[in-house]
Parts: sequence; structure tokens; C-alpha cells
Amino acid sequence: MKGDADKLQEAVLIAIALLAMLVVLPSPVRSEEGGSGPYAPGAAASFIDAFPGKPGAFVAIGYYMHYQGSAEVSRQLPLAGLVTFGLEATSNSATLVGFYETKLQLLGGHLAAGAAIPFVWLEAQGSVSSGLGSIAVRDSTSGIGDLTLYPLMLGWVRSGGELKYDVRLGVYAPTGGYDRGRLANIGKNYWTFEPGFFVSYLGSKNGREASAYAAFDFNTKNTDTDYQTGTQFHIDATLAQHLPLLGGVVGLGGSGFYYQQIGGDSGAGAVLGDFKGRTVGVGPVLSYVRKVGNSDLVSELKWLPELDVSKRLEGDFIWLKAGLSF
Repeated sequence: MKGDADKLQEAVLIAIALLAMLVVLPSPVRSEEGGSGPYAPGAAASFIDAFPGKPGAFVAIGYYMHYQGSAEVSRQLPLAGLVTFGLEATSNSATLVGFYETKLQLLGGHLAAGAAIPFVWLEAQGSVSSGLGSIAVRDSTSGIGDLTLYPLMLGWVRSGGELKYDVRLGVYAPTGGYDRGRLANIGKNYWTFEPGFFVSYLGSKNGREASAYAAFDFNTKNTDTDYQTGTQFHIDATLAQHLPLLGGVVGLGGSGFYYQQIGGDSGAGAVLGDFKGRTVGVGPVLSYVRKVGNSDLVSELKWLPELDVSKRLEGDFIWLKAGLSF
């Protein structure tokens, strides 16, 4: 039997190997329309987001996200065929996520699949460049956003369930409402394919957690604006300590993300030319787990302020998650 330190080291080494593999993969070098991509930083970063690890199990999780951000008045952002100045946006989303782990095996791991259905409320305001100068615009909308499908997840469980890792493919489908020339759009109007890797270690005796998710996002063209949003790389990670408390297990730690666009925009709609974006954030995370009958009730709250931002909105992410595994 490996010691706890060996298990933690194994999780960290797997994450480093994955990161090295992703960096050398060939990828187009473009950026993203609107200064944001389909993946929200912090969405997958802790043990709650890990592979179920129980063949025949179904996991249902509710995600709530609040984001409020703004750009400096001098910062231009391309958005739905417009050039905006001083953009401000507030986004709230409630997402229902479900995963089912089958009993089918491949390469020693189990196959799983899932989907996520978001409902989004979005408000945006800013100045829009026009032939007559700049015009102040305010806009809001709500509705079903872009669905996320997980047609393929392949995961492995080691060390009695303490170590889990998987490869997964996420597909963002352009199902959300989109209109060219609007500030507030809840859809991106293009497909995104996200191959990624998740690793999570949670010690049953020492209560230590080390989790990480890394992925690339490959995007198709927005044909309404002739804007090619390119590949983004992002990695989310969490370190936490879990202790028996309040009839369950309470976890407290830190979570962070690094999100980098890998080049310049292209297409006739990329009127601002090369447009690379980046954001880095870190903040506290609090979790709680307890048994409810034969199921595990899990919940998590985290605040992730953006600390270093380039060519994007800058603000704060607040995540609230709650779920059950059956």
C-alpha cells in the first residue's frame, strides 16, 4: 500500500504530465470574440467535479454562478459584430449537470457520459462605436444558454477511491439565443470542442485534497460575424483540508485558475486585429459532504476574484454547487 504522501505525489505528477502533453499538442493560434470563451473559469476545479468512480452510478449537480465584470473605458472589446468601450456585464446562471458512469471498460477505466443545461440571466451596458461616434447602449436577456455535452469520459480509480483521474471531451452546442449587433447574448453562436484531463486526490485518513482540470477549447467560426475564435488553454486547481465536522466532512482551502488565449483573432469580423486575452484568479473555497441515506450530499461555495487580466472583462466569479450521487 502506498502512503498518503505517495498518493498525493502521484496525483501531482499526473497533472504535470497532462499539462506538458497539452502544451505540445498542435493548436491554431487565435483568440476569442467578446473577450470571453464558453468555459467559465472555476467551473471544474475540485473533488465535486471529479469522475464518479462508481460503475452504474448517476451524479446530479446544480451549479449557480454569479459574475460581475467591467472593462476600462479605453479598453475596446469586439462583441457580436460591434466594437465596445467600457463594457460592463452581470451574468447569473443556474446549470443542471448530470453524469452516468457505465459498467463498460476500456484500457482499465470505465466509460461515462453527461450533459449540462444552463439557464442564464445577462445584463450588459457600454459605449458602441458607430459612424456618428459612440452611442451608450444597455441590454439584457435571459433564457436557455449553450448546452454542454460530454459524449465521452474515460476514468480510472486508484488507491481505494482516493485517487481519480479521467480524460473527457466536452462539446458546447450553440443553442443559446444570439443576435448580431446585441450587447447581451446568452449564446456564442459557434461550436466548441474541449478535450481535457481531470485528476483529484482526496485522502480518507489525512483529509488532504489536490485537484486539477486542464483543457484546450477548439472553436468553429461565428458565421454571423465572420469571426474566428481560436483555441484557449485553461487550468483550474484546488488545494484543501477536509475535517469531520457538523455531522459530515467540511473542507476549507484555496482554488485558482489560469486562462490564456494563444494568439490573434482572424476573419473579416476581427477588426481590432491581434487580440490576445488572459485572466488569472484565486480565492477561498468551502465544501461540505454528508450521507443522506445511501447517497452522498455534496456542496461547495467559492469566490474567485480575477487578479491579472488582459483584454477581457475584469471582475469576480462566485460559484455555488450542490449535488447528489446515486
